[in-house]
Amino acid sequence: MFAAYFDCPGGPENLYMKEVMKPDPGEGEVLVKVSASALNRADLLQRRGKYPPPKGASDILGLEAAGSVAGLGPGCSGRWKIGDAVMALLSGGGQAQFVTVPEGLLMPIPKDMTFIQAAAIPEAWLTAFQLLHFVGKVQEGEKVLIHAGASGVGMAAIQLVRLAKAIPIVTAGTQEKLEATANAGAAAGFNYKNEDFSEKVLEFTQGSGVDIILDCVGASYWEKNLNCLSTDGRWIIYGLLSGGEVHGDLLARLLFKRASIHTSLLRSRDKEASTGYKQAFTEEVLPHFLGDASPRLQPLVDSVYPLHAIAEAHRAMEENKNIGKIVIEIPV
Repeated sequence: MFAAYFDCPGGPENLYMKEVMKPDPGEGEVLVKVSASALNRADLLQRRGKYPPPKGASDILGLEAAGSVAGLGPGCSGRWKIGDAVMALLSGGGQAQFVTVPEGLLMPIPKDMTFIQAAAIPEAWLTAFQLLHFVGKVQEGEKVLIHAGASGVGMAAIQLVRLAKAIPIVTAGTQEKLEATANAGAAAGFNYKNEDFSEKVLEFTQGSGVDIILDCVGASYWEKNLNCLSTDGRWIIYGLLSGGEVHGDLLARLLFKRASIHTSLLRSRDKEASTGYKQAFTEEVLPHFLGDASPRLQPLVDSVYPLHAIAEAHRAMEENKNIGKIVIEIPV
């Protein structure tokens, strides 16, 4: 089969489409014929040699996939049959023609949804769902600040905050991205490049601040985050785009607010925990992707690249211009 590959860490130019051995499904695993995958920041970091896959995971890039069931390993329960349209969050291997997935991690693709659209769901939506409900325990009426609001996770989080009857506030780097987040349901949005988002958030919340912060930026935002975090607020860190080294009196400021810091990496979760998130997501969220659902949720696809243009897709994400997900179409 063909797969996205690189022989040594480095830039996008190191990526190419390589012919590799097709995997065989093991005990309780399903073989999925992949039609589409999607690109994530973790793929860029792995390509640079800074984010190796978990032990035992495929070293092929790709943390999510959408396609059809092509084979069943021994011990499968019978829930899935050949030809079923499925999607999954993976620890690796999604940007290839085939991938094996534990049967409990598969989710059905909502009817009338294309593989391209479905590929934009697993990583972004499960991440946002897990951060909001399992880590942040969001409650109705709470205010949630979402950094990188126009990213895949950001656009999913906006809609999930609305679904929870809470109030989403975002930051983004361009007016175009802020408009996209407003269309997705953001109650307010601020340009971090030319505004002090902490002051704007306090102004919008009439001084009370936000109850939850979803932060994929890290070090450079710590002071502003604490400035606009409410008393007893939850600051959830799930990425470190600006690094992790903090200089300043972080603990004293945190203590003064009686606030808490939570951290989460969905990729390194064990299968049991991942299955729990997936089950809750399947029951509580997936029905809202159907056409007659109210409110209706929608994955946002920014652009689509064929697998042989994987290097171009990486360059596009590094330019940080995408609104929503960059999807990789896998050849037949």
